[in-house]
Amino acid sequence: MQFGMPTLIENCTLEDNALLCAEFGLSFVELNMNFPEYQTENLEQTEKLIQTAEQYGIYYTIHLDENLNVADFNDLVATAYFETVRRTIEAAKKLIYLSEKYGEANLPLTINMHMNHGVYITLPNKKVNMYERDFDAYMKSYMRFRKLCEEWIGGKNIAIVVENTDGFRGYEKKTIEYLLESPKFGLTWDIGHSKATGEKDTPFILEDKERLKHFHIHDGTEEKKNHLALGDGEIDIAQRLKLAEECGARCVIETKTVAALKQSILWLREHGEM
Repeated sequence: MQFGMPTLIENCTLEDNALLCAEFGLSFVELNMNFPEYQTENLEQTEKLIQTAEQYGIYYTIHLDENLNVADFNDLVATAYFETVRRTIEAAKKLIYLSEKYGEANLPLTINMHMNHGVYITLPNKKVNMYERDFDAYMKSYMRFRKLCEEWIGGKNIAIVVENTDGFRGYEKKTIEYLLESPKFGLTWDIGHSKATGEKDTPFILEDKERLKHFHIHDGTEEKKNHLALGDGEIDIAQRLKLAEECGARCVIETKTVAALKQSILWLREHGEM
């Protein structure tokens, strides 16, 4: 099983992350498009990305901007997000070479995404989510999204994987099930987010566990604390890693500091997981 690291805010350059990845004996860095240095135009500088990865013997996965919202009711906004995904996929196609060389060739290069909950209207007695109210329009956007992603990816070994965050809404579950009908989509299980939300997404994820391609692992508690170093929370890490191995999934050790990452790697080695 291959372990990687997230883009860390303490590391200001690609080289800083790649060097740390190699020093810690990890296989890949997940490039996070929430960071200014990993915006689309930077990912398109694939020669630089490849040169850096070759220097340190690593590869990359990609995390789309958390604000990505292909179902935005404003067509101008939605179009920009569609184009972001298209260009990201085009860049990823050129990076597959690295994951085949330094990773496991049969595993797809993953592009991680969140489901944007959209806006809600607060009434005196309840909150109404606009995507739930206008589900047909919302679903129409995702039908287009799936179709276009299938075309953009083509025959390349790339998968777009949907991550759980603070609990999937009912309308999102329906949409995810539709996306998972395509072999170009899969699931990311963020085990810390699951713990912090009382494992509300766990039954839904396990229903489609054969579609799990990616894990974000960090410790957490039910008091909504997550991104803790492994061993500092309440999660049965070994159990989750066993499932990840059964699914043939990669694992990002998604702590937020260098110190917590180092502590987590030591925990994995002490427990014979790495």
